[in-house]
Amino acid sequence: MHHRTSRRTLLTATAATVAAAATGAVSAPGAAAASASSSASTTKRLKQLISRMSLEEKVGQLFVMRVYGHSATEPDQADIDANLAEIGVRTAAELIAKYHVGGIIYFTWAHNTRDPHQIADLSNGIQRAGLAGPTPLPLLISTDQEHGIVCRVGEPATLMPGAMALGAGGSSSDARRAGKIAGTELAAIGINQNYAPDADVNVNPANPVIGVRSFGADPQAVAAMVAAQVKGYQVAGIASTAKHFPGHGDTNTDSHTGLPYIHHTREQWAELDSPPFRAAIAAGIDAIMTAHIVVPALDPAEDPATLSRPILTGILREELGYDGVVVTDSLGMEGVRTKYGDERVPVLALQAGVDQLLNPPDLDVSWNALLAAVKSGEISEARLEESILRILRLKVKLGLFDDPFVTHRGVDRVVGTRAHLAAADRIAEHTTTLLTNDGALLPLSRRSHRNLLVVGADPASPSGTTGPPTTTLATAFGELGYAATALSTGTAPTQAKIAEAVAAAHGKDAVIVGTYNVSATSSQRTLVGALVATGVPVITLAIRNPYDIAQLPAHAASLAAYSWTDVELRAAARVIAGRADPQGRLPVPVQRANDPTQVLYPVGYGLTY
Repeated sequence: MHHRTSRRTLLTATAATVAAAATGAVSAPGAAAASASSSASTTKRLKQLISRMSLEEKVGQLFVMRVYGHSATEPDQADIDANLAEIGVRTAAELIAKYHVGGIIYFTWAHNTRDPHQIADLSNGIQRAGLAGPTPLPLLISTDQEHGIVCRVGEPATLMPGAMALGAGGSSSDARRAGKIAGTELAAIGINQNYAPDADVNVNPANPVIGVRSFGADPQAVAAMVAAQVKGYQVAGIASTAKHFPGHGDTNTDSHTGLPYIHHTREQWAELDSPPFRAAIAAGIDAIMTAHIVVPALDPAEDPATLSRPILTGILREELGYDGVVVTDSLGMEGVRTKYGDERVPVLALQAGVDQLLNPPDLDVSWNALLAAVKSGEISEARLEESILRILRLKVKLGLFDDPFVTHRGVDRVVGTRAHLAAADRIAEHTTTLLTNDGALLPLSRRSHRNLLVVGADPASPSGTTGPPTTTLATAFGELGYAATALSTGTAPTQAKIAEAVAAAHGKDAVIVGTYNVSATSSQRTLVGALVATGVPVITLAIRNPYDIAQLPAHAASLAAYSWTDVELRAAARVIAGRADPQGRLPVPVQRANDPTQVLYPVGYGLTY
């Protein structure tokens, strides 16, 4: 027992040393020298701690793993069964005890994020398990809370507009405030690392995996927004993660299901893809996530960036000067599994320059493969400890060695407060983009356009939604004094659904159609055309990518909301109703459907009332 207490004392001293340096506690002349001395002292203490760890503990620190269940020790039976099937353990606590993992990632589908109090209790249970190990170590607890279409923690937490919506708003202060609020609420429930912001520059409208997760198509504008979000998360006291290096914005393949190739030249990469990552590094980003993409101009061997030493060490570490934590994207994605087997991926990733190995499909295979590589000398223990040092430095910076625990009182004081929710609504109002408004139909008058029909796509709901988009919009219009009826026609409306919508439109004053990634062959085009033919004014609202308007027949008015989360749909309703002015400007160009070389609406385009 005395042995464990002495280690905790060492960790507390380490944390205090780093905290003093990080907060500028040394302010007299010679402060820089004192800060350097403090950093050296921290490094020395952490190296002492690492020297006391077993090889198995060292290997474990590099892994960030999923685990099923709402509790670290008493998950539901179905989650126990899932853990046994996929990981060979029953609970999060058993996972930490067996594999000594350095981090846990939360997912909605893993039942980790039911409600704020439950998440806080799960986080505390995970931290207790980490501190109960042979070497007491807190854990990095992470999630993908990008907001917009990628959210793991839903209401009553505050849900912010997503990246492209913020890009449309064009306000760095809004982006920073969104990051601060999001980070503050995550910290309150025990999540200390967010895999955001997305630093990809979305220059390909056909990109199936990034799209509205990006701030836009202008590298400098994206860089400014990324830096602002990093600063916001820093104020909140959690680690942010810029992703997906070296840039996932120009691909038509989803790295979850395939291996994308990006054919930018080295010069194009420097001009288009690198500025947001450079800005993130300059802003003090805590972590950078790799992409499972091939960029032949950056690595002629055509290895995925996650496994590419020329990209991660040659460019990220040496050229860009980044010495923070590098984390892989999920190792369960097909993009990183295509070329090499699962047992080689963690070894090659570490050799490439990675520090954290995220969510391997089979932890036992990956963990033992890395352990064997160190024992055989393929990976030196010094290289292993280099990554552990970066990870522990981050844990110290976040104050996890001082106190990794959270309280219900802290949750209630911070999560989903009235002030935070009001801020989210204000920010969202700055993002809705008005693209067309023939005959000045908008804003809708309650006197002449009181009876509304809301139809359209109802895609699977992210955590930022309370119901189908049609229902959410109709409810929002109802609260604004309109009589609104909702009818879901789906992302691929059938002739029967189209006929039902046409019949429902008769007698209405206007129809609002929520469109979702309309293609040249989409029956959503047929739906809009049929509704226009009724003579009732038709307003379309793109609820994901803003490119839909290029594919649609002429109609009265068109807007872009960039997501179908409640906060963005409510803001769009207020804009349509004239309760807020449309302030958003396109952060990406919209090309003509029949000639993609011609721009229909350029970056920066947007109408006002």
